[in-house]
Amino acid sequence: MANSPSPASLEKPVKQRRRWQRLPPALRVGGLLVGIIVLMALLSLVWLPADPDAQDMLSRLQAPSTSHVLGTDQYGRDLLARILVGARASLLVGTVAVSIGLGSGLIFGLLAGYFGGRVDRTIMLLLEALYSLPALLLAMLLVTAWGPGLVSAMTAVGIAAIPAFSRVARASVLQVRVMPYVEAAQALGARQRRVLLQHVLPNILGPMIVQASLTMGAAVLIEASLSYLGLGIQPPAASWGRMLRESQSFMMLSPGPTIFPGLAVAAVVLGFNLLGDGLRDLLGQRN
Repeated sequence: MANSPSPASLEKPVKQRRRWQRLPPALRVGGLLVGIIVLMALLSLVWLPADPDAQDMLSRLQAPSTSHVLGTDQYGRDLLARILVGARASLLVGTVAVSIGLGSGLIFGLLAGYFGGRVDRTIMLLLEALYSLPALLLAMLLVTAWGPGLVSAMTAVGIAAIPAFSRVARASVLQVRVMPYVEAAQALGARQRRVLLQHVLPNILGPMIVQASLTMGAAVLIEASLSYLGLGIQPPAASWGRMLRESQSFMMLSPGPTIFPGLAVAAVVLGFNLLGDGLRDLLGQRN
């Protein structure tokens, strides 16, 4: 007779379920949406239902079917394949842009908040000049100057995100630098670099993680906007924004090529925004 499961083995799934239920609802929903998009991007690396760039004018604007799950666009290209490849491109742009914004903004915010005085005024003056321009407009100006393309879009979106990260980092450093453990380290003669890296930086990572999640959604939206305007990812590469632009003239004939990329952009932006809100509630942060 098979051994019955022990009480300890039965309690473990129950504890995990309770732990999941205690998470903020926004974190659960946002994590689920982001997880789906990430799985789509990873799936596109190993499998695609069809060649996303292969044109078949005899199959243009087809409705969803067994051969084309989401239908085809105005060039007869498989929509599902292009949606999957677009997920990979959007997450790549968002990840690189957030990395640029987070890395640069963290350095500027640490220096401005910790040293204060002239250093603070100089850094914040430069960043306020960037912050005065809307992120999309700043990205458009940079891409126009550098030329359209994937690298230009990633770099431009990243630079546009620097002021937001810097402001969050500076505000957090101003709160942390007056804490007793920081003052104690300074009184013991610790070097400024050691104080910054060992005592200040670890205690401001919470707000920065929240900001990174929120910025990720904004970066994907800005990239889609740039591609829609013809300044982002260039054809024939798949991009959700360009898919929206190319298909809007055929929406009355076949709404799928417009609806599905729009839903994908909305899901990514909503997912990362909810994830950021949930992380903020979980970490007890209020930016």
